[in-house]
Amino acid sequence: MNAGRLLAHYEKIADAPDAVPRLRRFILDLAVRGKLVEQDPNDEPSSELLKKIAAEKKRLVRTGEIRKPRDLGGSRDLAIPFGIPTCWRWVRLDAVGAIVGGGTPSAGDADNFAAAGSCVPWLTPADLGGFSKLFIHHGVRDLSEKGLRTSSANLMPAGTVLFTSRAPIGYVAIAANPISTNQGFKSVVPYVLDCSRFIALTMKAFAPVIDAKAPGTTFKEVSGKIVAGVPFPLPPLAEQHRIVAKVDELMALCDRLDTARKEREVARDRLAAASLARLNEPDPDQAVFQNHAAFALDHLTPLTTRPDQIKTLRQTILNLAVRGKLVEQDPNDEPASELLKRIAVKKRQLGVKHQVELLATDEIPFRLPIGWQWSRIGELCTKTGSGSTPRGGKNVYTKSGVPFLRSQNVYDDGLRLDDVAYVGSDIHARMSGTAVQARDLLLNITGGSMGRCCRVPDLFDEANVSQHVAIIRPAVSEMSDFLHKLVLSSCFQAFIFDEQTGAGRGGLPKKKMDRIAVALPPLAEQHRIVAKVDELMTLCDQLEASLVTGDGTRRRLLDALLHETLVPSEEEIRGDISTIALELPAKPPGSPKVLDQLTPAGTSLE
Repeated sequence: MNAGRLLAHYEKIADAPDAVPRLRRFILDLAVRGKLVEQDPNDEPSSELLKKIAAEKKRLVRTGEIRKPRDLGGSRDLAIPFGIPTCWRWVRLDAVGAIVGGGTPSAGDADNFAAAGSCVPWLTPADLGGFSKLFIHHGVRDLSEKGLRTSSANLMPAGTVLFTSRAPIGYVAIAANPISTNQGFKSVVPYVLDCSRFIALTMKAFAPVIDAKAPGTTFKEVSGKIVAGVPFPLPPLAEQHRIVAKVDELMALCDRLDTARKEREVARDRLAAASLARLNEPDPDQAVFQNHAAFALDHLTPLTTRPDQIKTLRQTILNLAVRGKLVEQDPNDEPASELLKRIAVKKRQLGVKHQVELLATDEIPFRLPIGWQWSRIGELCTKTGSGSTPRGGKNVYTKSGVPFLRSQNVYDDGLRLDDVAYVGSDIHARMSGTAVQARDLLLNITGGSMGRCCRVPDLFDEANVSQHVAIIRPAVSEMSDFLHKLVLSSCFQAFIFDEQTGAGRGGLPKKKMDRIAVALPPLAEQHRIVAKVDELMTLCDQLEASLVTGDGTRRRLLDALLHETLVPSEEEIRGDISTIALELPAKPPGSPKVLDQLTPAGTSLE
């Protein structure tokens, strides 16, 4: 294996999905193909090793050290899966070792079992779940002498290769001492114990192939007949030892790479969480905020290496927007206090009750920018509250008519009408109180989709909403887009979930929703905020797409590197590797711009 070329590109492939596990599998694949170490013409060939194996098998049976292996049947014609060196030989697995099953004594008799390490070691597949070492001494409990005697369990010698044949298929370990198993194993007792390590790594490499041969879907189990007939690539014994040593060396390297990756991920997560948390502090000193923004800008790449970090970045943008830290305030803007007067006039004209309830000191979460004003959702709207279900429930739905919007139609990025129900015009007229208008906000207030919110499009016709959806209708329709961003922000969402009621699906009563506090900007600033948020969300979309593209490119580069030694045309594959490597940018396109624009215009990041 060309480790130098792999390591030269490792920094670019380290974050590829399953990079280290795939590298481990590839090492095993090279090992069983004879491509991991060089062949030595001075090694005693496999043909001679086969003679020794056959002679040792006869001796072990003759002396009674093992039972005569049972003929498990199956075709003796091997389907050769791949080429191997000329000094190797393909044989059936049962030619190099006896295939031995296990058993379980009656669970109702406590005398059949003993404390772990006190009597006859006994394993179940569960004992190998999460077991990371190669050699195993015992499981969570032993068998007593009586349990061994009264069951079909077999006491196998140290060096036995233990292979789980069900629940699940493919765990591999080596017995460090005489051991027995339950019926969930088809173990291999090597006739020549020096072959034990190579048999074990081969079983690890072939585990997916063996699993694929198992019948069944919900509960798969591989038979002794299938395991016995597995084609086994047998190298000279000296080469087996060299292969095992090289695998140990490379697996240790994989351990170090995996540890480094995990440490890097932990550090990256802490950096991302701390950086964005500082930007989200409710009322930071302006100079401190500038320093935090500068740090986030300088470390944008580690902030946006996974989709969940992009999600946090989106929330940071919204939180900065609704706190007045996304765009610069303009002293020439008409202040929010004047906007509130206009809202009061509009509500009186419509005959809507208007009640101003000032925020108490302990309700104010942060200081307002100049020109902003504290208010509440109920004060800003001419209508709030949920819809209702038509009398007769689903039985009144029709294939056409007036759309009846339910929670499954409401998403943060807009209405989805592919699964919309309809009601007749007569029902629509009777449910006039649940009718929506263009620029209304629709908010899911119950169930698993609680908190999702969309804006009704400007040219939307007519519709009604169910009791699981609330209508929020701003008194000044031009406020609709800003209020949509506000509802999607974590501060508003936290209130929704903190105040939900009901033991089952939850809910948000109108009275509680009306009292949700809103930091209201001047209308002109609202428009600037919405434009900036939309711009930054587009950049987040690009960052998210670049992560997907980067993962795909890393996969291709990893595939090319791992298969380099298996592809006949070396120059062709090297050209592919160089081309793919160039496709991986140091940073996602456009990334330097994002947090730069999270800082109000004119604010220095130096």
